Amino acid sequence: MSPDQFTRALAEPTRLRILMLLHDQPERCVCELTQALAMAQPKISRHLAVLRETGILVDRRQGLWIHYRIHSQLPLWAARALDALADGCACQSPYAEDARRLRDTPSLATGTCG
Repeated sequence: MSPDQFTRALAEPTRLRILMLLHDQPERCVCELTQALAMAQPKISRHLAVLRETGILVDRRQGLWIHYRIHSQLPLWAARALDALADGCACQSPYAEDARRLRDTPSLATGTCG
């Protein structure tokens, strides 16, 4: 992945919101992201596909659910950039609201989908 590909993927606000929800998390299911972002599943899935194709995310299927996580083999510069973005976004809108929705939805807080 080149820096140009990386920054193009992050330039879309929904993709950045997804990455901020995945930062410091082992993984999240599509249903969790859909609820936290208050968006339709097809829209979330389309953005997840871009992040996966860029190499920022990897996925795992478990039954009907697909779980996503930040790729553990990101280049160091990309991992550092995500860390810096997470620090800057944590208390900002809409990222703080996304995290709050995730925490305040009981089934999502416990990691149970469906």
